[in-house]
Amino acid sequence: MTAIEAMRSRRSIRAYTPQPVGRSIIQEIVDCARLAPTAMNEQPWEFVVLTERTALASIPPLLGHAEFIANAAFCILVLARPSTCAVEDCCAATQNLLLAAHAHGLGACWVAGAPQPYAAVVAAAFGAPPTHTLVSIVAIGHPAESPSVEKRPLADVLHWEKF
Repeated sequence: MTAIEAMRSRRSIRAYTPQPVGRSIIQEIVDCARLAPTAMNEQPWEFVVLTERTALASIPPLLGHAEFIANAAFCILVLARPSTCAVEDCCAATQNLLLAAHAHGLGACWVAGAPQPYAAVVAAAFGAPPTHTLVSIVAIGHPAESPSVEKRPLADVLHWEKF
């Protein structure tokens, strides 16, 4: 799968099979995230991987939604150390997580962290220092669905020289 194919075919997956994902694949997915572009090479990201069923099941009640996280093979908390462009950098890392998971044939769904009111609660629940901000939660597993969504046509979003 080329990078272009991955970007064109990736969809948010919220239903997973019970099949586990090997540790080496999880590490490779996180490794791809740490290679994301970053302002001034600050690399503010930290990644917490959750694989235990009890940990995964504890997240949706903290959020008040995203029940699918409990059924994922694992999820990754993307946290940002304070830096100039922490949110932007960690969003780039999150996109790399999504694409790397897709390249491995896995499904993933990005759940917002900051500025949601639950962000600090989730971060603290998994031991993050109070200086760190939860930017995203990414649930990942073997897909049990194949959603088809319509994207806005290029002609509707592309502007040349002015809006």
